[in-house]
Amino acid sequence: MKLHSDVVIDPCCMIVEDQMLIGMSLEAYLEDAGFSVAGPFLSCADALRWLEHNTPQVAVLDVLLKDGTSLLVAQELKERHTPFVIYSGLPFTPGLPAELQGVPWLEKPAPREQLTQMVARLRRVDA
Repeated sequence: MKLHSDVVIDPCCMIVEDQMLIGMSLEAYLEDAGFSVAGPFLSCADALRWLEHNTPQVAVLDVLLKDGTSLLVAQELKERHTPFVIYSGLPFTPGLPAELQGVPWLEKPAPREQLTQMVARLRRVDA
């Protein structure tokens, strides 16, 4: 996304992950892949607060957080048409809640390249 012809802003990826070491690893992976990073947000409440004034181009969500699930964040992202991937220790199962239907699912631990490629594919291209 460009602000001016000579200033390029990296696409923003939101990370919602309650395990700090995993969140920091995700942040490093995504920054190396050319993203700016918002987060990691350790709770659904923190993520929703950030979303009150911001919209990422793409997001990585863990399902289970310190204050419950990330379903409210997923719902908010879907309403904004912001693509996201689930990165969880939980296995994918059919019959997921509506907020997670049709969302790519990576089970922890996924290889760094798989995660960054998935996020890059999902990223919205702003014209």
